[in-house]
Amino acid sequence: MTDKTDPSSAAAGNPGDSRGPVPAPLPPLGMAAAAHRRGTAAAALGHVVRRLRQPLPGAQPRLRFEMPPEYTGQVSETDHGGDEEPQFGHPGPRMSPQHPLYMGFMGTVGVGLALLVYWIGSHTTQLLLWIVAALFIALGLEPVVGWLETRKIPRPAGILVSVAVLMGAVVGFFATLIPTIVEQVSEIVRQAPEWVRTFMDSDFFRSLDDQFGVRDRITEELEKFVNDPAAVGGIFGGVVGFGSTVANGLFGTLIVLVLSLYFLAALPAMKKWGYRLAPRSRRTRVAALSEEITRSVGNYVIGQACVALLNATFAFVVMSIVGIPFALLLAFVVVLLAFIPLVGGMIAGVVVILVSLTQGWQAAAIYAICYFAYLQFEAYFISPRVMQKAVAVPGAVAVISVIAGGSLLGVLGALIAIPTAAAVLLLLREIYIVRQDQH
Repeated sequence: MTDKTDPSSAAAGNPGDSRGPVPAPLPPLGMAAAAHRRGTAAAALGHVVRRLRQPLPGAQPRLRFEMPPEYTGQVSETDHGGDEEPQFGHPGPRMSPQHPLYMGFMGTVGVGLALLVYWIGSHTTQLLLWIVAALFIALGLEPVVGWLETRKIPRPAGILVSVAVLMGAVVGFFATLIPTIVEQVSEIVRQAPEWVRTFMDSDFFRSLDDQFGVRDRITEELEKFVNDPAAVGGIFGGVVGFGSTVANGLFGTLIVLVLSLYFLAALPAMKKWGYRLAPRSRRTRVAALSEEITRSVGNYVIGQACVALLNATFAFVVMSIVGIPFALLLAFVVVLLAFIPLVGGMIAGVVVILVSLTQGWQAAAIYAICYFAYLQFEAYFISPRVMQKAVAVPGAVAVISVIAGGSLLGVLGALIAIPTAAAVLLLLREIYIVRQDQH
């Protein structure tokens, strides 16, 4: 049997070897000092972080509006006469609904609440429109946030990314649109005197002037207008009104973006609170129907945005090739109108064709053929694939809902018309028709 011994230990235990174990080499003095400084800095930073995470002396946690626990129908020990009582006591027996006092009081309260809601709604119409627009945007961004959550991205980070992209798109839109409008309007103002001079030198205007004295009549009306203080005040009031409209539009855009951020952050809690308003026996069905409606609305918003961007991109490319003026400005008009389902693309095509007539009927004909051919391709190939997870609404119902929504709420009503119609159809199919089939 062979005894295996470590050479180093054997060397260390050999009395004949006067050298002993060889010590490890020491690090240089500069490296040791640097490591010590790094360790000291890390310890100081950790201490600062721990102190910052500690609450201030005397600070209390912020009060939150918490949801009450769900009632399960079981009676606790305190309800049988225990020592502890609920904080607000036990609820007493309800008054009978057949009691005359109860019926009269509740009827009066119902009428008063209806009048109060009508008064509030009539005086806060603009705010309600902002809330509806923000909720519509939040539902549209919810699928994006959910998709980011499936990629292991926290929900707050997903919300910040989604809202940042939306704000970047809005800022880029206005940053590109406003200089384009200023440039095009400046070009029109610069060319307007030449157009007027050319028209006044034409044979047609000369014949009209000889027959009806148009030049003298125009000069007389201009002098009367300049000397009229009310007319000058009307111009000033119109300019001020336009400025206030622009300011209100920017303020409304900011409010909608902020509300969208809050709604998107609180959407799960809002859903939970909404489901708790339903009876416990029907809560599962209410939650399933609500999730289907919100999912359909979100997919519709994203799908319609993709379709509108493709439509505007194709229109811009065709306008640039044909040589239609104001191509970029018209592309913005197309993307705004294309958000309106069914009729928006047709209206955008007519607007661009009317502008393209200034370049001749050939340019208008080429654009009309290309654009309306694309609309057919979009209707049969692009929209079915993009909107396959969105809403499914019959054509007649879609047209009627878009017209009704546009008449009630303008462009916003036309945008939310189809999701609203889809929600109504889903509720009719899953609740009313099922109930009618059971009788």
